[in-house]
Amino acid sequence: MTRLLPTSTAGSLPKPSWLAEPETLWSPWKLDGAALTEAKEDALRVALCEQQAAGIDIVSDGEQTRQHFVTTFIEHLEGVDFEKRETVTIRNRYEASVPTVVGEVSRQKPVFVEDAKFLRAQTSAPIKWALPGPMTMIDTLYDAHYKSREKLAWEFAVALNEEARELQEAGVDIIQFDEPAFNVFFEEVNDWGMATLERAMEGLTCEKAVHICYGYGIKANTDWKKTLGQEWRQYEEIFPSIRKSSVDLVSLECHNSHVPMDLIELIRGKKVMVGAIDVASNVIEKPEDVAATLREALNFVDADKLYPCTNCGMAPLSRDVARGKLAALVSGAAIVRSELQG
Repeated sequence: MTRLLPTSTAGSLPKPSWLAEPETLWSPWKLDGAALTEAKEDALRVALCEQQAAGIDIVSDGEQTRQHFVTTFIEHLEGVDFEKRETVTIRNRYEASVPTVVGEVSRQKPVFVEDAKFLRAQTSAPIKWALPGPMTMIDTLYDAHYKSREKLAWEFAVALNEEARELQEAGVDIIQFDEPAFNVFFEEVNDWGMATLERAMEGLTCEKAVHICYGYGIKANTDWKKTLGQEWRQYEEIFPSIRKSSVDLVSLECHNSHVPMDLIELIRGKKVMVGAIDVASNVIEKPEDVAATLREALNFVDADKLYPCTNCGMAPLSRDVARGKLAALVSGAAIVRSELQG
């Protein structure tokens, strides 16, 4: 991007009612077969139009082609049985029924590549596409085969790299790996988690992003946040490793959080997607609220490396609220951009 303060979203946008239940996270599809494919494409067009109408610079599919940000990718891999389910604790926060790894995992076919080609055909704007990161993938399964979080992460990294390379060939400009697990398993991140993410990014010439947030605005996450005190310093544990990595962009949760903004100094030199929109609230930010967050971030990241963004995905919100938040993000960025350009 050559534009100063290019805007983007961290991930999902609300799905239309013909595709899935509105304002419901990870709602099942309402259609199947060819009808589902057509509905996803229609929803992708709508999500793109919403972003274009708001003035978002770096667009995405709004995750209209994914039911779940992790398991939709896993569904297409060999070695995972979705009928054989176990209950696990996700990121030390809440229990969930998850599929089981029963054999060697591998990617036999593309997962999102055709969707990315479809989006590329609809727009000339820069495209960002999200994939789950290896560590977050292993935290969303029961492993009855490898019985080693590290071994399974390395296998997933190989599959992710295959997908990422084909997404790049399909015309994706930025590939984002979602790693909320990085905010929980600090020792593992520094021991082998960052290394598996590097394996997932191996050989990519497009820009590479990692998204590390405190989660959607669901009760399990908001309850967890209440236990973190007045300062959320989790990023401090992992930023040194990220700074030394080949990651180009780092997506962070900032607005309405207790993350000390000066932690961004630890990744000086990286491009930073500063979360200036609170996705855990239905309150639509005022442009000046967004501008204030961005101004504070500019104390710790150079203007040419600041990318105004949302804290996380907006799938659980209403379409009206999400639309308002997109507009606020763009307007707030425009205020600061004008200030910077004199």
